[in-house]
Amino acid sequence: MRVTHCPVNTAGIPWTNVQALRARGVDARLVVFNRYKLHPEADVDLRRSGGLLRRQLTQARAFARLAPRTDVFHFYFGLTLLPKSIQFPLLRALGKKSVLHFLGSDIRGRPPEQLAWARRAGARVVGSYDAIRWVPDAQVIPPGIDLSGIEAAPPTGRDRPLVVHAPSSRARKGTDHYRRADVIVDQLNAGWYGVFAIEAMALGKPVVTFLHDEAVRLSEAAFGVEVPIVRATRETLVAALRPLASSPEERRRVGAASREYVERVHDVERVADRLLALYAAL
Repeated sequence: MRVTHCPVNTAGIPWTNVQALRARGVDARLVVFNRYKLHPEADVDLRRSGGLLRRQLTQARAFARLAPRTDVFHFYFGLTLLPKSIQFPLLRALGKKSVLHFLGSDIRGRPPEQLAWARRAGARVVGSYDAIRWVPDAQVIPPGIDLSGIEAAPPTGRDRPLVVHAPSSRARKGTDHYRRADVIVDQLNAGWYGVFAIEAMALGKPVVTFLHDEAVRLSEAAFGVEVPIVRATRETLVAALRPLASSPEERRRVGAASREYVERVHDVERVADRLLALYAAL
């Protein structure tokens, strides 16, 4: 099987997926419009620049090169190589399969009519059971991380635990900077967790964030494991932190459950299984 992932590397998710597929013997590659500063990983950088016509010509040439050596085109963030009106009909005419993989802000809050075009793809994917509110027929494939490179660092037993709130700059979020933390406070308004929270849970840290109840219920039913995140809003944050701050045992318990949850839901090996099953069903 030959799979081209394109055209962005948002949050490093596409690159992680490509690496997971390669480990399974799949001929997979990531082609991007331009490399991101934070996540520059890619096999091909189109170095797209100039006005609209010049950018579209660059993309069309790339598609012409990629089509003969691709069985499945896996698009991310609502972006395609050719204009959407012709991308999917052309892929069908060429006998190629397609996937549209939404990553969050590309669909959040958008009315159904703005996303109706997505049904032209062979399959739609979202990263959580919170996101299917906007794409109800999508398959859920949570973001994966390579746990082999993340050693757990359980919370300490100190009387005054170190509580860290994730800054808005993604460049300052990461496992290297927060290994000393005892508790991580993530976002308090989005309704689900992202890659940073996954990394924190992989370290065995308790994570406090805001989650929608229905998304939690659907996730637990689908994956057969309790979501261990401590739920809070801006108004209830102090109350949610109090048991974690006062009990080293509770911090360790939630932290251990968090690592186990990531192993069950977000391990890149499990993500590879889900991607392969998706492609086989196209």
